[in-house]
Amino acid sequence: MSASAPSMLFIAVPAAVLGAASFGLASALQQRATKEVPTSRTLNPGLLVQLARRRDWLAATAAVGLGLALQVVALAFAPLTLVQPLLVTGVLFGTLFAARLAHRPLDRQILLGALASVVGLAAFLTLARPSGGSTVLPGLPTVLPLAVILAAIVVGCVVLSSLPRVSPTAQVGALALATGICYGVTAGLMKVVTGQIRDGGLAEVFGHPAFYVVCVVGPIGFLLSQNTFQHGLLIAPALATITIVDPLVGIAIGVAWLGEKLDSSPPVLVGEAISAVVVIAGIAVLAHRGTQLRHVIEDQLQTGDQTGTAPPSAG
Repeated sequence: MSASAPSMLFIAVPAAVLGAASFGLASALQQRATKEVPTSRTLNPGLLVQLARRRDWLAATAAVGLGLALQVVALAFAPLTLVQPLLVTGVLFGTLFAARLAHRPLDRQILLGALASVVGLAAFLTLARPSGGSTVLPGLPTVLPLAVILAAIVVGCVVLSSLPRVSPTAQVGALALATGICYGVTAGLMKVVTGQIRDGGLAEVFGHPAFYVVCVVGPIGFLLSQNTFQHGLLIAPALATITIVDPLVGIAIGVAWLGEKLDSSPPVLVGEAISAVVVIAGIAVLAHRGTQLRHVIEDQLQTGDQTGTAPPSAG
């Protein structure tokens, strides 16, 4: 480590954590705003038109912009392998902000599940450390298998979320999974787009199909995230799912399409396996406790309707 490395980390680490806090606040504000407009069908663009009239949602958009700026600052002073694990703390910040905005106490089991998910994912990303690779997409035969699998999962999730008899937990889980995949694809292909800008200038981008895929998949993912927040009473399970799936899909794209290499030594594989177990346990806790709290909140809402009293906010 160079002599200037500590001072660089002194800038990068706070910037990454503050960026994660901004993203967490944005998610909490978006969830709050989606509760204030009529429930929309999945992938209905009219939802964004309604949300654009809400001050909470506009504030969330500003928070996203701030988070992106802080992320750029962090990446300017530290490698992605350090910044990315710090950014996943956005799950914890989102959980805390959502509870605060809803004026309800933070559930300990929800906090424990979110913490396990964050720690497990951060450890996995730290151990994985993709290296090498290029920013040039290979031919269609190489790209097609993973692309078909990811597209099929997204379509399946959207269809599942639209079924009339599907449980609310499964609906939110499906929407969150589809959102994470779209975000992961967007992040993976942005590596290709930025590589084209570096190699051939801005004009080169418009002749590359990756740019147009990003322009389609990115907005779809954003709209799906708003559907996810609107249908979920609690932010933690959905946000954890999105945050976990996003970088994992990005890693899969880097390995399958861009030729990146992962450390496959036995100690690293053992550590990754343990990290995966921690993540799965965290998600299981969030799903189980989230279902319990959903029933409690729905009962309170129903009681409030019958008595004419105002129920506590779902958050």
